[in-house]
Formats: sequence, C-alpha cells, structure tokens
Amino acid sequence: VSTQSTGLLSYSIKDQMADSADQGGSRGFGRGGGRRGRGRGRGRRGDRGPRGGKTEESSVWHPVTKLGRLVKNSKIRTLEDIYLHSLPIKEAEIIDSFVQLKDEVMKIMPVQKQTRAGQRTRFKAFVVVGDNDGHIGLGVKCSKEVATAIRGAIIDAKLSVVPIRRGYWGNKIGKPHTVPCKVNGKCGSVRIRCVPAPRGTGLVAAPVPKKILTYAGIDDCYTNTRGKTKTMGNFAKATFFAIAKTYTYLTPDLWDKFKLTKAPFQDHTDFLADTDDYDNKKQKDEED
Repeated sequence: VSTQSTGLLSYSIKDQMADSADQGGSRGFGRGGGRRGRGRGRGRRGDRGPRGGKTEESSVWHPVTKLGRLVKNSKIRTLEDIYLHSLPIKEAEIIDSFVQLKDEVMKIMPVQKQTRAGQRTRFKAFVVVGDNDGHIGLGVKCSKEVATAIRGAIIDAKLSVVPIRRGYWGNKIGKPHTVPCKVNGKCGSVRIRCVPAPRGTGLVAAPVPKKILTYAGIDDCYTNTRGKTKTMGNFAKATFFAIAKTYTYLTPDLWDKFKLTKAPFQDHTDFLADTDDYDNKKQKDEED
C-alpha cells in the first residue's frame, strides 16, 4: 500500500475491499459489490456531444410566445408599450431587445435541506440588473452549482424588470434625479422608506439599497430602515418593492387624458395568425 498521502492510502484500501467483495466476500464500500449488487454503473458517454446539449444553433433566439414573435419582428418598438398594456413577459430575450442591462451578483449563500441520507446543500444567488436609466430588476435562484444559480438569477431578474419613476425635490429644473414621493417597502422583518432629497445630496443609504438605487438611475435619496437588515435577501427585496411602487401613485401630472389604443395582440392579429401557421408547418415538416 502506498503511503505518500492519506488520500492514496484510503483509495488503495477501498480497492482491496472492492476486490474481496467481487470474490464473494463482504460488500465493502462499493455501490454494486457482492452478490446483491444492482450493477448501476454510469457506462460510456458515447457520442452525446458537449455537456449540456447546447450547440451554436441554440444561441439563436426562437420566440415561443406571441409577445416574443412581435418583438423579434419589430412590431413592438419600445418596452413602455408592453408596460402600457400590462403584457406578461415570459422570455428574457424580450428585455435584451430593448435595453442594455448591467448585472451584478449581490450575494451567494448556501442553503441546506435535511434528508434521510443527510444534508443536501444548494446555493442561492441574488442578482440585480438595471440600465441606470429607470429600469431595475431583482432575481433569485437556487441550484446545486453556483454558476447555474447565477445564470438562473440573471434570467429571473430580467423577467422581473419594472420601470422606475423619477421626480424632483423642489423646482422642476433639469432632469429628474430623485424619487417622486415617499415610498415604502417591506419583506420579512425589513422595512425601508425612501424620501426625496435635494439635488447633490447623493444616496444616503446602506450599501445594499445604494447599489439598487444606483442601477435604477436615482441620484439623490434619503432612506430609513427598520428590522433585520443583516438579512441581505430581504433587504434587497424590500428596496426593490419600494421603488417599484413609484408608478402606482397617480399624481396630478398624470391626470391628462390619453387616447386609448389597441393592444398589440389585437393590432397584429393577422401577423400572429400567419406566423403561427408557419411555425406549425415547419414543426410538422421537421417531425416528418
């Protein structure tokens, strides 16, 4: 037995136990050792292609929803048209078609689940995306691997992108720079309040809400927090919920009457019907 390291020592001992099990002895450490082994081996991979099954063709976006087909064919020009008619966004590529988002990982934390075999550890990722110009999204994803959790959190954050309304403190001079009114948000025990601030004040906030407000394009803001702000996930969610409320308040400058327009699905009914038939025919041809 080699004694160069404890790893080699334990490995050689396991080999000996497995050999004895194959000869009809004890089962040892092997999974399929002895006479009662189930023979559950991995086998050969064969010509399965790259891991994950992704190819170059998968990088091309093939929309699967009506909204995605309209966006890819330039029937919808702005993201605000989607928000105006409250259309659900189910594909992250729709957001990428309109705005250039920056993403940042806020936190990666391990979470555990108790099972009969012991503890199962997974990783939970919090990601914030924004364009520093009135759009912000927050995503959370849990997965066995860190990289998979981050990718899923980025997609979740893009799907949850919401418009942020900005306003003034005092006279309406220059571009909007702060929140239009006092807004509150809560998650768990965390409570946060965002208050308009004069131009040049900056973001008077903790590091977590400061980063989220920066990605939302807010330059000046006072904040007040209560609760267990050490729980970063709840702190980030509370801040996101607070600034997402900025468009829920109907202030007098939004009282103007606007002409009602048709929803995109109603306005492009013929196009959706033609592309749907084309997709169905193409799918049938591929199956044949």
